[in-house]
Amino acid sequence: MPPNTGPLRLGVNIDHVATVRNARGSAYPDPVRAAKLAEASGADGITAHLREDRRHISDADIDALMDHLSVPLNFEMAATDEMQKIALRHRPHAVCIVPEKREERTTEGGLEVAREENRLAHFIAPLREAGCRVSIFIAADRRQIEAAHRIGAQVIELHTGAYCDFHAEGRFDERDAELERMREMAGFAHSLGLEVHAGHGLTYETVKPVAAFPEVMELNIGHFLIGEAIFLGLGPAMAEMRRLMDAARA
Repeated sequence: MPPNTGPLRLGVNIDHVATVRNARGSAYPDPVRAAKLAEASGADGITAHLREDRRHISDADIDALMDHLSVPLNFEMAATDEMQKIALRHRPHAVCIVPEKREERTTEGGLEVAREENRLAHFIAPLREAGCRVSIFIAADRRQIEAAHRIGAQVIELHTGAYCDFHAEGRFDERDAELERMREMAGFAHSLGLEVHAGHGLTYETVKPVAAFPEVMELNIGHFLIGEAIFLGLGPAMAEMRRLMDAARA
């Protein structure tokens, strides 16, 4: 199967609109309003992560997103019984299984699939049966990709955080090595029949090399776009990201 060479999908993560709202314990800014604006501005999907500690997105946000979105919802979740029950109740278009620790600021690294293969295989089976596309958020590591394939995931999302961190810190040799690792593993995952997505920490400066991977079909970007929206507005911030993605693809 040849790699995809068409336009990339852009998924917009609206978690940190909820972070701003929760800083004051108010009803605004409303992440659902942000999701609808992103949808109107051309987002191909919306991502929201319902964390165990509800530090940003709330259960009510997920309810409202399911009620009001016209584009697909990508529901990020830890592999817990509570989150599985919520996902099975709502049946979103996609669920993305991510690692989660209470003390982390944001998701650190990819999910350890190989060591928990049996548990995760049983965990995702009901989600697939309910019609959700199951994605696994993992590092660019052959062992983890093989395990994700074996347990029945349909999609992997490559964690681009290390690549973006190396770039921000000026560690360019390490950045380039991580980029090459991601390029190789995107091709490997595609060869197994997995759909390949990527995301975490991507900015205007870092998006083009990842967007150029022909196997990658979707980028999920949140924190940077919400930050740029403070200065530009969400629509223009998304338009510039889309321009860079399209230029890389061309």
